[in-house]
Order: sequence, then C-alpha cells, then structure tokens
Amino acid sequence: MTSRVRTVTFDARDPYALAGFWLQVFDVQRPSDDEPDDPYAAVVTESVTLLFERNGDDKVAKNRVHLDLEPDVPRDEEVDRLLGLGATVAHDRREPDGTGFVVMLDPEGNEFCVLRSAAERAATS
Repeated sequence: MTSRVRTVTFDARDPYALAGFWLQVFDVQRPSDDEPDDPYAAVVTESVTLLFERNGDDKVAKNRVHLDLEPDVPRDEEVDRLLGLGATVAHDRREPDGTGFVVMLDPEGNEFCVLRSAAERAATS
C-alpha cells in the first residue's frame, strides 16, 4: 500500500485571511463554503489542498516543513508578484549565475521558497 498527500495543514491566527493570500498565490477560487469566522479555510490546487486551521499560538521557530514553489514565470518576476501580495523576503539565496532560490514568509510568517522556473533551469543545464 502507498499513501498520497491530500492536505497540508497550517496553523493560522486568521485562517480566512491567510487562505486569501494563498488563493492569490495559486490563482484559484475560494471554496464556496469558506466563511470569515470558520475555524478552517481551504486552498484547493491541482496537486494538493492547503488547509488553514485557527490557532492563536505565536509562531516561535522556523517551520519544520515548507512549500517549494516552481513558478511558470521567471523566479524574480514571481518574487516581485508575491511581495505585492504581502509576502516578505526572509533569505535571498539567489546566486550571480542565476541559480538559487528565495526564502519568503507569508503574512503570518510561514516560510516557503521560490525556485527557478523550469525554463530557467533548462536554460542553464
């Protein structure tokens, strides 16, 4: 037997608002049954569902698990778009030769990485 990832769950102070950020990241629609005061909010993508669960605890350490995003546009263009949505840069690991990645934080401080696009990787391999 095997398993597949169905859902990745994040603690969130405001699940509805944080899901709103990620809905924009993935350019998908909010599920019709998500309401602002619900204890959960979902972001359904082609490959996985992100679930945001209300939790009032402070985030005090680095995430032990994070998402790596591969954009369909150049990495730097996607970083700029995500900054405009409310993300921040935690660590810039871009290299002068175009390799590397950017560690970003969502509006509640959860880390995620933005990698190079497939086209960028193909151009340097």
